[in-house]
Amino acid sequence: MERDVVAAKQPGHTLTVDAREAGLRLDQVLALLLGASRAEARRVLARGGVSVDGRAVGLTDKGHAVSAGQRLAVEAFTPAAEQRPVPEPDAPLAIVAEGPGWLAVDKPAGTAVHPLAEGETGSLLGAVCARRPAIVGVGEGGLRSGVVHRLDVDTSGVLLFATDEDRWHQLRTAFRRHRVEKGYRALVHGRLEGEGDLVLHLAVARHRPARVRVVGEGHPDFGRRTRRTRLSWKALCHGADVTLVEVAPRTGFLHQIRVSLAHLGHPLVGDLAYGAPGTDGVGRHLLHAARIRHADVRASAPDAPDLAAALERFHCEESP
Repeated sequence: MERDVVAAKQPGHTLTVDAREAGLRLDQVLALLLGASRAEARRVLARGGVSVDGRAVGLTDKGHAVSAGQRLAVEAFTPAAEQRPVPEPDAPLAIVAEGPGWLAVDKPAGTAVHPLAEGETGSLLGAVCARRPAIVGVGEGGLRSGVVHRLDVDTSGVLLFATDEDRWHQLRTAFRRHRVEKGYRALVHGRLEGEGDLVLHLAVARHRPARVRVVGEGHPDFGRRTRRTRLSWKALCHGADVTLVEVAPRTGFLHQIRVSLAHLGHPLVGDLAYGAPGTDGVGRHLLHAARIRHADVRASAPDAPDLAAALERFHCEESP
């Protein structure tokens, strides 16, 4: 099913549903008319940018079946692949390693990996594309240009970008097949001894704000709406009722390390979402991506300043 989507990108343009589209869901028809993904169409609905026959509609109307002849008024729209991150040459950027087609940076805690909306500033990608303009359009393109993987906003440490298309595909495949070696450092509550492997089934319990839960074997959702995850952990040193833990995730899942350590009874210092008893004077969960390795990619980042300060304050000193 083809449509002229150019006009849909103009402010206040009205589109008419034809017989071929009658009976389809509103978000599906919007995606067709806008030349966009259904997720993008839903974001337009969520912003209140659509009306049907003069009536404003929202995200709750996404499943409404449209009828032939209905008129859809759509706000100005730019598909995600055509959007461009704002270059920020004055934004700080710590490049820790670089090679053919890839770039590794030390992400500060509190900085988003990429913008979520056109014109948004303050992301790591804005700083990267100002120094490496060729990254724009690589991979998913748009506001995710060159992004190979992600870290939570409040997680610090090593993050990879691909600066050419071939390397992006190689690295994405490696992440998908769990062939990338990642090492994290986490400061947790309590005294955690020894080392071990942990296999859990996790599920997203809420999207905004994101929250993940552990699903037990007897639960109806087990194995159906869950992801099997695995990580290895090792206690490195102990301080005043805290433990510095080295974590090596073997799979990748939203909040996996945070949820897994909380499941062991040792939530991250500062992680109120997963059971930390208090902030302990820190402004975020103390999780740091210390290293990443795959093929010729080798990169590491020293402890973030707030993690280093917390280790000193809690008298958690590693053996030389």
